[in-house]
Amino acid sequence: MTLIDAIPSIIIGILAESWNLFEEAAPYLFLGFAVAGLLHALVPDEKILKYLGKSAGKFRSAFNASLIGIPLPLCSCGVVPAALSLKNRGATKGATLSFLISTPETGVDSIAITYALLDPIMTVFRPIASMTTALFTGIAENIIGEKRDSKKSLLSSDNGSIALMQAPTCSNSSCSCHSGSVPDENASVLTKIKKALRYSFVELLGDISGWLMVGILIAGIISYVIPDELIGDYLGGGVFSMILMLVIGIPLYICATASTPLAAALVSKGMSPGTAFVFLLAGPATNAATITMVTRFLGKRSAALYLTMIAVCSLAFGLLLDTIYFRLGIEASSIVGNASEVLNPWIKTAFALILIPFIVHGIYKQRKLKKGRNSSSSV
Repeated sequence: MTLIDAIPSIIIGILAESWNLFEEAAPYLFLGFAVAGLLHALVPDEKILKYLGKSAGKFRSAFNASLIGIPLPLCSCGVVPAALSLKNRGATKGATLSFLISTPETGVDSIAITYALLDPIMTVFRPIASMTTALFTGIAENIIGEKRDSKKSLLSSDNGSIALMQAPTCSNSSCSCHSGSVPDENASVLTKIKKALRYSFVELLGDISGWLMVGILIAGIISYVIPDELIGDYLGGGVFSMILMLVIGIPLYICATASTPLAAALVSKGMSPGTAFVFLLAGPATNAATITMVTRFLGKRSAALYLTMIAVCSLAFGLLLDTIYFRLGIEASSIVGNASEVLNPWIKTAFALILIPFIVHGIYKQRKLKKGRNSSSSV
């Protein structure tokens, strides 16, 4: 059989693997998006901002920002305008960096899909590592920058206000990441539920649907095409393989939810869980555009600290995770996705079929808005 003759069977195999991954993830994606919508509709910005200012202290403000960012489903592009808004409204620079790290690295949607496609150990370890990385970075920024900021407090305040008012928005102007959560306390329960559902399954799902499908498709390609021996030989574990994943993950734009199917596919092929975790931690937290904006609006020193802490903590937590699996005698590739087996196959299929029209609508909406932006910019 020639390569041309084999192409149809290869395409069918890739699509079948991608569909299997999507079915496994669908119920947990549905749950994650629903919780994200409730958070958006019920928790006002004022309640969040209250705990991030200088009055909270350099330790507590970083801790609060790290904790608050964990459940929020914002992407690495959308978190920048949100974080700069927090900074402009009184949050410390350390709290801003903590929020920039913990928010895109994990969220209720990515935690749910981690449970579905990986295992309970990774599900628990992921938000803990994200929060710890964010906390250490925020505290370090508040301590290191305190003396320098106090010397130039007046100048920094004036220039910072001007710069932040000119802060760029997310490259995707329709992204629900920019919109603040300002719930109407007098609204009825039904109105709040409608708002939550619209945010979850129209705005948020629409924002990430394209990237999510790309991530699942690439995971399907990895599962079908790449031999297990190749991943095991070159990315089976150790510092070198983790550094390689760090180099790949830092400039790449990928959200926490979309990165999870890729990590699951690589682990099932023999990659060590620690190496995959480096990608899960560093990939969603940073990308080239985010690094550029952090450098411009928070300064080169803060940007250098931001990248250094993400790199160091990613490697440290990757090595720690490999040690945990080794000590427990667990072969990660043999239990990937087993957590989702508690659900009947027909339930997974039903949720997958329910999500499909929302995803199609989201992709259509994004393309329509992009076409509209291109038309307006050409006028």
